[in-house]
Amino acid sequence: MRIVSIPMRTRFRGITVREAALLPGAAGWGEWSPFLEYPPEVAEPWLRCAEEAAAGLWPAPVRDRVPVNVTVPAVGPERAHEIVLAGGCRTAKVKVAEPGQGLADEEARLEAVRDALDALGPGGRIRVDANGGWSVAEAVAAIGRLDRAAGGLEYVEQPVASVEDLALVRRRTSVPIAADESIRRAEDPYRVRELDAADIAVLKVQPLGGVRACLEIAERIGLPVVVSSALETSVGIAAGVALAAALPELPHACGLATVQLLTGDVVDASLLPVDGALPVVRPRIAQARLDALAAAPERVAHWESRLAEVRAVRAVRKDQRP
Repeated sequence: MRIVSIPMRTRFRGITVREAALLPGAAGWGEWSPFLEYPPEVAEPWLRCAEEAAAGLWPAPVRDRVPVNVTVPAVGPERAHEIVLAGGCRTAKVKVAEPGQGLADEEARLEAVRDALDALGPGGRIRVDANGGWSVAEAVAAIGRLDRAAGGLEYVEQPVASVEDLALVRRRTSVPIAADESIRRAEDPYRVRELDAADIAVLKVQPLGGVRACLEIAERIGLPVVVSSALETSVGIAAGVALAAALPELPHACGLATVQLLTGDVVDASLLPVDGALPVVRPRIAQARLDALAAAPERVAHWESRLAEVRAVRAVRKDQRP
């Protein structure tokens, strides 16, 4: 196992440095990068994803390119405009409901994003992600204002925290609703379907246990799927690309262009968008880059301890099986 520590270009999801564990296997490398605050039982599916990748157990693709969106953090309008112009995508996903910011800040960000997309040509789409940061009333009010500022939203991702509230918001707005945390953090990911709480399912391959596990969820949940990243290196992004490439239908751009948020990568040919899409390939680890991004010894020890804790959780679960 190799541990890397990569600074981010912009603070995102409250972090400025992304750490990841890379695991070798018969088919190459897999990435295990649960966020640092996640306990062992939450980090365990992420490890299954890495093991699946390292073993080469991905299904055959049905497409050779995956359309993607550019991701815009909770930055000012000028920076948002720059990110979209440089992103090379016709769809933008914009962070909203940021603590310490108001709707006026988010409206200005969306207006700048719309201006940048229009400068690239007609047909650009904007989606927003609130990460469950609003109440139902806040969400309904905010969605209306942000929809106008964006010149029309493709969808709103996880406006509220609970599945029940998600269903309420969906009934009170005409803008489509996407479920992310309500699927990947829920004990029952199919409650979204049962409550008719979303129009779109956002699947992240690491938190849900790998490509094949996600394909099963996609089939059973019965909603259009958007595959999104968890801020991985190109090794982890390749697993998301493998999922998107194997889905029978892919009606929306995927949130897999997030290597752009990192200042470095562990491969020579990073998975970066060209004409708004990622190629369906498996990038090769570059040893020199792996060495240059190596984490400090105390961080390596931290990840080794995490791995031992996750394996202990597995052992307990195995013993508890009938």
